[in-house]
Amino acid sequence: MFSSNSSKQMEVVTLDQLVPNKHIYRKFMKLWDLSEIKIELEKIEVSSDHKGYGIFRLFLCLLIQFMEDLSDRELEESIRTNLASKWFCKFSLSEETPNHTVFTNARKRIGTSKLSKIFNILRSQLKEKGYMNEVFTFIDASHLISKSTLWKERDKAIKKKYDKLNNEILPKIAKDKQAKFGCKGGNKFWYGFKKHTSVDMQSGMINKVAITSAEVIDSKGMKHVIPDSGATYADKGYCDINAKKAAAKRNLHLAAVKKNNMIGKNKDLDKFYTKLRSPYERVFSKTNHRVRYKGIAKNQFTAFMESIAHNLKRMVVLNEIYQT
Repeated sequence: MFSSNSSKQMEVVTLDQLVPNKHIYRKFMKLWDLSEIKIELEKIEVSSDHKGYGIFRLFLCLLIQFMEDLSDRELEESIRTNLASKWFCKFSLSEETPNHTVFTNARKRIGTSKLSKIFNILRSQLKEKGYMNEVFTFIDASHLISKSTLWKERDKAIKKKYDKLNNEILPKIAKDKQAKFGCKGGNKFWYGFKKHTSVDMQSGMINKVAITSAEVIDSKGMKHVIPDSGATYADKGYCDINAKKAAAKRNLHLAAVKKNNMIGKNKDLDKFYTKLRSPYERVFSKTNHRVRYKGIAKNQFTAFMESIAHNLKRMVVLNEIYQT
């Protein structure tokens, strides 16, 4: 609406007109076919907790949450005040938007199993469009620190006269019973989980992702994220028999850097492997190492959402490169 000295005039605009044509959310919608995902989500019975918003729109809200790294309250504010967020989640200008309590219920309603199907739908689209081909894959694991502290667990261990607070004792006294102690390099310890990820080396997109408790060594977690074909590149954590067996089951070529004391160590070859892997390390460098939730299932949900967000952003970048 605008006015002059002599008269007042009202201009009617739609929300679609207010979102810039080059906004990244518009690019997502152009590149990603949401129809199959909408059908998959609508199989879920909508509860009264959703207040008529619809599970598909709430999924889009959650996607914004993980794309922008927002808390539930920040997400509520974004959808209420940000025109692009409102447009992406298919709300009108005057429509009531969800409060933060709705998002918790939406995550529970969707669940990790359903989200796994959605992640695979997107991955199939990426393969069909040629973004991902699983010829060369990079696998690695990163630590995730639990939301829980161990002060109460320590006090419980003392009270029950346990000599140690270790992975054997933790399930008996820990608030997050699925979190465990992990160790890297013999001297770096953490309490929580481990995220195993495979990255397609053609596109830099995440192909598979899995959460385990922290004590699972990298090579044992490899079976959860191993690609369906091609060659797999990895660091020294994957040069043992566990990784070799996992690769052999899929008839894959395992190109893992060998430890210095191993027979057949070829430093030049290992340098070559390291050089090939280095551009894809950025996927792991951006990982938030402090988890939002307790338990493997909820953190697996987070890993799927973060991977979907990463792949969408990467798809926009690659699409612009291919067009030039």
